[in-house]
Amino acid sequence: MSVAENIKAVRKRMELAAGRFGRTIDDVTLMAVTKAFAPEVIREAYEQGLRLFGENKVQEFAAKAGKLADLAHAEWHLIGSLQSNKAARAAELFHAIDSVDSLKLAQKLNATAEKLKKRIPVLIEVNIAGEKNKGGIVPESKELQQLLEAAASLAGLDFRGLMTIPPMANDPQASRPHFRRLRQLRDDIESRHWKNIRMDVLSMGMSHDYEVAIEEGSTCIRLGTAVLGERPGK
Repeated sequence: MSVAENIKAVRKRMELAAGRFGRTIDDVTLMAVTKAFAPEVIREAYEQGLRLFGENKVQEFAAKAGKLADLAHAEWHLIGSLQSNKAARAAELFHAIDSVDSLKLAQKLNATAEKLKKRIPVLIEVNIAGEKNKGGIVPESKELQQLLEAAASLAGLDFRGLMTIPPMANDPQASRPHFRRLRQLRDDIESRHWKNIRMDVLSMGMSHDYEVAIEEGSTCIRLGTAVLGERPGK
């Protein structure tokens, strides 16, 4: 199917999933994950009305950015792991960083934001299942507590919510308890009224499990193949 047909099909499924739990499609933002896709494909998605795009690597987007600069209303988010030594470049390139997974990285981004005289929207990436070799902060860790406590002093950052990638499974229903747990963590953080922390965004759900994520309260789903087709190189 074409990108236009893919988007139409996804939006229909989004609407049905939202309706099953008393929500509307307007409660959920569709992000196109553009890792490995050429600027021409991204432009096609933009022409079909998509405005939110997620990239996994700083250097890959840096190579594409010039060819997409005329997409005036596009919003570019970094959703992949970010090393602190690339934080400055990421802050220059992206509108938001959705993968803050340490206090050290937050401090680095904050210093860059202050130099650029800007405020960077960020999400805290949560390793919801505590998987080894996966990025994100474990929910019960001291590091999460330290980051929440430090947020008040990180005036260059705008903490907007949480992001997670659950363990990979063939059955979309296997993601449900992880999505539910992230929502509960969001509710707990929100109830504690941390300064400089809002919990407006729950970024969860990808091409294979986004309907379950919507049912569990996702406000942003991140879709690559379901929107843009088979990823190049696969």
